[in-house]
Amino acid sequence: MNPLEEKIGHKFRNSLLLAEALTHPSLAYETQKPHFDNQRLEFLGDAVLQLILTEDLYCRFPEFAEGMLTKLRSRLVSRTALQEYSRALGLGEYLLIGKGEEASGGRERPSTLADAFEALVGAIYLDSGFEPAKTFVLNCCEAKLEKLAASPIEKNPKGELQEILQSLAQRGPSYRIVDEAGPDHQRRFVAEVIWGGRSLGNGEGNSKKEAEAAAARLALRQRLWENGKTATAEGNGRRTSREQVGATATANL
Repeated sequence: MNPLEEKIGHKFRNSLLLAEALTHPSLAYETQKPHFDNQRLEFLGDAVLQLILTEDLYCRFPEFAEGMLTKLRSRLVSRTALQEYSRALGLGEYLLIGKGEEASGGRERPSTLADAFEALVGAIYLDSGFEPAKTFVLNCCEAKLEKLAASPIEKNPKGELQEILQSLAQRGPSYRIVDEAGPDHQRRFVAEVIWGGRSLGNGEGNSKKEAEAAAARLALRQRLWENGKTATAEGNGRRTSREQVGATATANL
């Protein structure tokens, strides 16, 4: 476990806590033998994580009321955010899981990765207390916290795009899914936003909703309705989904 301890910046006094945090329930189910798993640590870690981020947001944004602080915290502790923290640490490769779970893609399953991250927070808290757990969490969340500080008000790209286009022609945009790929536990969608018979942009996401939001975000950046252009590459006809997705990645930065 030494490589993982280096990644998380914490040397466990009790190495069994780390092993427990990384043990998926499928291991006991498959072996039909009593075995600890990370569900109890996940329960504890969720509470510790909430407290750490609540305290940080409370101090970081003294001008915000309860409702706004709650919205900011939800962006930091969503399932999507938790699995991103987990992937950044590479927790999937360290998980102890059953063979069946592994064969079905369990090491990369978003819910499994999110649970493992919360369990790891709980394990660090039990091993060394609140301050080490706080240091670990804030290090993992640093990029997202900086993003919140730069833009605390979460924008609604679909709503903003609809408002602009309806002001021009009394009709809003429509969306359609143009591509879908990947295994069930890691599905990727590509959506296209259309207005007045023209494509304004494509976007990719883990859900149809995310893909549509990404498409709207790109459309707002390109603003093709202002000059009558469609989402085409000059001299090469209609842009492919992959080209549009590349542009979407830039738009999401």
